[in-house]
Amino acid sequence: MIELIFSIFALCFGLYSLYLWIAGKTDKFGKLEPMKKMWGEKVGTVLHIFGYVVVPLLVGIFLLTMYFLEKQ
Repeated sequence: MIELIFSIFALCFGLYSLYLWIAGKTDKFGKLEPMKKMWGEKVGTVLHIFGYVVVPLLVGIFLLTMYFLEKQ
């Protein structure tokens, strides 16, 4: 059951972050500017998208898949 809850949370977090990126509301990201300062404009942005959009979506999909495969 914890996998289901965590997977839904990860999916929602990843989708919300994706929405903010698409809508251009990057001012909502508190860690984006520090990442850009530390890693540079391009690398900081890529790392932020990877860490806050791609990874949560992949983890959510993976855990949701595992949850439903175990239920069969």
